[in-house]
Amino acid sequence: MEDKNKFAVEITSFTPIKEIPGSWTNTDYKALLVKMDYENPDEISEAELKEMCFMSITDYEPAEAAKLVLEYLLEENLTDGQIENLSHQMLTEKLWEENPKLDLHVSFFKATQLLFDAYNGKFPRAEAVQFKLKLTAENPESLSIFEENPEAPIVRILAQGMSDHNLVNRLFGDQLEGTSFEEAKNIIWELKTIEKKTNEITFDIVSSAYWLDDIKYADNYEATSHPDILVSEEE
Repeated sequence: MEDKNKFAVEITSFTPIKEIPGSWTNTDYKALLVKMDYENPDEISEAELKEMCFMSITDYEPAEAAKLVLEYLLEENLTDGQIENLSHQMLTEKLWEENPKLDLHVSFFKATQLLFDAYNGKFPRAEAVQFKLKLTAENPESLSIFEENPEAPIVRILAQGMSDHNLVNRLFGDQLEGTSFEEAKNIIWELKTIEKKTNEITFDIVSSAYWLDDIKYADNYEATSHPDILVSEEE
């Protein structure tokens, strides 16, 4: 299996980013304004929605504003008490890196990025990365490993381009070697297929700098990979 799924790996572009493209829309700004009891947000022009939302947010104390934004994003995932605690932690902590709930990291990032912009830096600076990953398969059939749950085989490939000291290699050694790597979906925040040919595929990836910033140092390299073994869900 290992020989079959061998790839030539190339990082064709790499950009540090401070926000996830398109993560906050005018619909979101309007919904936040409604949450802040702003009257008639529908009357605000599209061009002014973001600025009006920021102005309304900064009428609140930073921790109170953080609570509002976390409620908007994560009301169904967290209790009121958890949101209350996290809204204070957000002022000093990079929750998208430090919180143990990996599945919430992308939401913490989005919340912090919005608040950082609104308050001109009273919150931690959000740091993410966007890059293109080009994989050329030695055997064209190997591309099938990316058809379902592609994040796991992709993170296995990326890990081989980073040092042993990188967090992914240090924390997820068993998952990289094994056949179950659920956390991969929380390491890769956004994944798009840009181009696919017979034996070649290019992905556009957004992730936290915390996990994958080191991939910018990778020269072209060779890697092997394998998919997770999917178990039918009985839950």
